[in-house]
Amino acid sequence: MKTRTAAEPMRIICCGNRERGDDGAALLVAERLQELGIEAQIHAGEPLALIDAWSGADDVIVVDAVVTGASVGTVQVWDEQLPSAVASAPASTHGLGVAEAIKLAQVLHRLPPRLRVYGIEGKKFATGTDVSTEVKQGVENVVGQIAALTSR
Repeated sequence: MKTRTAAEPMRIICCGNRERGDDGAALLVAERLQELGIEAQIHAGEPLALIDAWSGADDVIVVDAVVTGASVGTVQVWDEQLPSAVASAPASTHGLGVAEAIKLAQVLHRLPPRLRVYGIEGKKFATGTDVSTEVKQGVENVVGQIAALTSR
């Protein structure tokens, strides 16, 4: 398990499944951030492992594809109080998802002091499909937002 260092102002965890179309959005975010020299972890999104991944960090950003009914590619940012459309959504394409991890962490008192979730609205989650053009635009939006936060 990685521990936070002074050089790590925040822990960035990107969850998704590259084989499921738009669910690969967060993985593209992680790759783009890494190209910019910003550390970002790639994670499947399984709740207990996700809780372990943010353990010990004071400031955590989780990036994932979401389905809320917004336009495809829309980026939304929430704290641990996810809106009901996300919190009550069926399990994600990568098993139980980020919403379940947050609910479980709340019960176990294992939420980081600061948690932000960047959701990129997806539409296509079929196996073997590519990330849609609109979602790729959302990816660049999230990369820009997170890069700006890390430069502060």
